[in-house]
Amino acid sequence: MTEPRIRNSRTIERLSRRDFLTGLTAVASTAAIVRWAAADTSAAPGTGRCVDVHHHLAPPGYVAELAPKKLLQPVSLNWTPVKSLEDMDKAGVATAILSITTPGLWFGDNDAARRLARQCNEYAAKLAADHPPRFGLFAAMPMPDVDGSLKEIAYALDTLKAQGVGLFTSYSDRWLGDQAFTPVMEELHRRKAVCYTHPTAPNCCRNLVPDVPPPIIEYGTDTSRTIASLVFSGTAKRFPDIRFIFSHAGGTMPFLAERFTRLPEGNKALEPRVPNGVLSELQRFYYDVAQSTHPAPLAALLKVVPVSQILFGTDFPFRTSMDHVRGLAAYGFSAADLRAIERDNALRLLPSLPT
Repeated sequence: MTEPRIRNSRTIERLSRRDFLTGLTAVASTAAIVRWAAADTSAAPGTGRCVDVHHHLAPPGYVAELAPKKLLQPVSLNWTPVKSLEDMDKAGVATAILSITTPGLWFGDNDAARRLARQCNEYAAKLAADHPPRFGLFAAMPMPDVDGSLKEIAYALDTLKAQGVGLFTSYSDRWLGDQAFTPVMEELHRRKAVCYTHPTAPNCCRNLVPDVPPPIIEYGTDTSRTIASLVFSGTAKRFPDIRFIFSHAGGTMPFLAERFTRLPEGNKALEPRVPNGVLSELQRFYYDVAQSTHPAPLAALLKVVPVSQILFGTDFPFRTSMDHVRGLAAYGFSAADLRAIERDNALRLLPSLPT
């Protein structure tokens, strides 16, 4: 009886030493991450580290037009540039790329949508000029007005020097791979443009579950729908120079990745549209972490795409920048990966960004 007890004691000792050394490594790694996460958050305004690719504005003219229609949420009604800057400074965000969020610009009148898009884009461009290098711009488009959008793409990219364009995941019940939007995709491809996408709820799927508003379920689902539309229509293959950013860690796409990758096996007609496989298309896209720094969506996304395709985003003013800095720091990324997500990937994607 004595010998087994000795062996067990030695085993326990070895395990204890191993666990102790593993713990030291974890502590050292965590310390490195915390040092990176804490850097610059108390520095002078504008000297932070993060680049936020998912940050919303609500220009005064936009609020004046939409507020009487009861279309805006209180946080949008109360947005100001000062509130954006204060939130950025608290979390060490150096630059935020501004975009218009739901309900968008188009309400059945093309001329009104064109006017509103121009007004919003010029306001954002002036904000960027007045506060260098705090803001960039993903220009709003009057989609589904294709002709108006082509004109606004030219003005926004050539005159306003926007970092890219902003589109919604769907318009009524048409997603971005729809043939009707081909001219817009052709132009974005020709320009090698960045196309930031923000989800919305399509006509088919509003108010389906009592007390559960569209952002809770439908936004993530609609992001997956438009990814599927782009991939399985062949749009992603035909226009590979468009650099798409999808919000909220790709919505539900990471959880559906197995179904996505298996679809062409069951429908051979789809194979020519994804000649390199579905996964190769999904891994070319970029994904922001706005509202998605919980371990579950981060873990799922990282099983589909490399760290190089992940971007920092906050969804301000609906969430704070500090929420996302803390969420990423707590996940357990290496210091190098955290730096890539919070800054380096965006600078590589957006070399014109004022920093």
